[in-house]
Amino acid sequence: MTLRFLPEHVPALRASETLARKESEHLRYSRDTLFALPVDLAWVQALGSQPSLAEKVEAFASRFSRLQDQLGDKLLPRFAALVGESPRSFLDTLAFAEKAELLTDADAFIAARRLRNALVHEYMHDPQVFLESLWLAHRTCDLFFDVIDRVGRELARLGVPPA
Repeated sequence: MTLRFLPEHVPALRASETLARKESEHLRYSRDTLFALPVDLAWVQALGSQPSLAEKVEAFASRFSRLQDQLGDKLLPRFAALVGESPRSFLDTLAFAEKAELLTDADAFIAARRLRNALVHEYMHDPQVFLESLWLAHRTCDLFFDVIDRVGRELARLGVPPA
């Protein structure tokens, strides 16, 4: 008998996967509705006087941050535990995920963490920096969605039972 995974880690991992999928749906909705608008420098500069648009940005930023936390703090470490790995730090977790081909670019994931403050505060201070950060976050969403898909495929390959 070959043990492919540690069954005691299945419930926590499946709970994280389910939550990550739900959060990704919400993030995808926020991204799609926000970027259906003409997001440019003039649009960003007008945010201070348009609370409904600022709320869209806030929803996007919040969902972006929550999904990133779910992946980096829960899903990837729990996957590592499932297969008998025990990364000690966030960087170890990302290195493991990259080696396991669950994450295509650990550096991009780390860079996305720096976007948080810019997404929350920069439009009040530097509209150009905020605009650039917003578009970078838009592109980074696909990295997050890809991680969830890769984890799901790997769980299926390992024969991990559904939740």
